[in-house]
Amino acid sequence: MRLIRKWLRAPILIDGTLKKRRKGIPQGSPISPLLSNIMLDVLDKEMKSMGLLYVRYADDFSVYAKSKSDAKTIGNKLFIFLRDKLKLPINKAKSGIRRPVNFELLGHGFVPIYKKGVKGQYVLVVAKKSWAKFKRNLKSITKKTKPMSLFERLDRLNQVCRGWMNNYRLTNIYAKVKKLDEWLRNRLRYCIWHDWKKLERKRKNGIQLGIEIGQAYAWSRTRMGGWAVAQSPILKTTITVSRLKRKGYKPLLDYINNTQTSIW
Repeated sequence: MRLIRKWLRAPILIDGTLKKRRKGIPQGSPISPLLSNIMLDVLDKEMKSMGLLYVRYADDFSVYAKSKSDAKTIGNKLFIFLRDKLKLPINKAKSGIRRPVNFELLGHGFVPIYKKGVKGQYVLVVAKKSWAKFKRNLKSITKKTKPMSLFERLDRLNQVCRGWMNNYRLTNIYAKVKKLDEWLRNRLRYCIWHDWKKLERKRKNGIQLGIEIGQAYAWSRTRMGGWAVAQSPILKTTITVSRLKRKGYKPLLDYINNTQTSIW
C-alpha cells in the first residue's frame, strides 16, 4: 500500500517543473491498469452474480445482452452500483447501448455472418484502425532507406508480428493475413534489391541465386522501378519464401496454422 501511495503522490513534470498531485494519475501510467483491476474486482463479482456476459480490461468494459430492453435494465443497475457502491463516475460520452456492428473494444469489432439460415450471429474481427496501425508499423520496419541489416529487420518484424498475432488470435483474419503476407514479402524483396545497389552486384547475386549468366545480366540492367521488380519474377523466383525463411522470416500465416508453437 505504501508503494501504491508513492505512485499516486509522485509529482508530475509540467513545462520542466515538478508539480505536486493530490488526485488522479497521469494518462498512460503503468499503474493505472493495476489500480483499475483492484478497484473493479468488486464489479466483476457483481456482474458474475448477475449472470452477465461481459469483457473488462482495466477501466474499459462491455456487457452483452440479447435485446435493447435488457441492455437498458443492465445498464441502469450497473450505473447505480458504480455510483453508490464504488463512488465512481461514468463517462457518458463513451458509454451507451450499441449494436455489435457499431461497437469496438480494444481494437476488436464484430461483423454479422451472412449465411442462409443464420441470423443474429457475429464473428470477431480486427478493427480498421488496428489494421491500419499494424500495417504502418510493418511499413516503417520494411522501409528500404532505413539503416538496418536484413537480420535486424527480420528480427524486429518477428517481434511485432508475434505480439500482434497473439493479441488478435481469436479473430477471423485468415484471408486478410494471407494478402498481407504477400505484400510484406514484396516489401522485404524491395529492401534487398535496394541494398544490392550497384548493377554488377545485382548480377553476381542473381547468379548466386541460380539465375543463368545471360538472364542475370539482363535482369540486373532492368529499367523497372524497385517496387515493380519486387513483384516480378526477377525476385519472386530468386528470393523465394523458403530462402526468406532460412534467413529468419516467419510468415504471418504460421502464427495461425501453428498456434501452440508459434504464439506461445
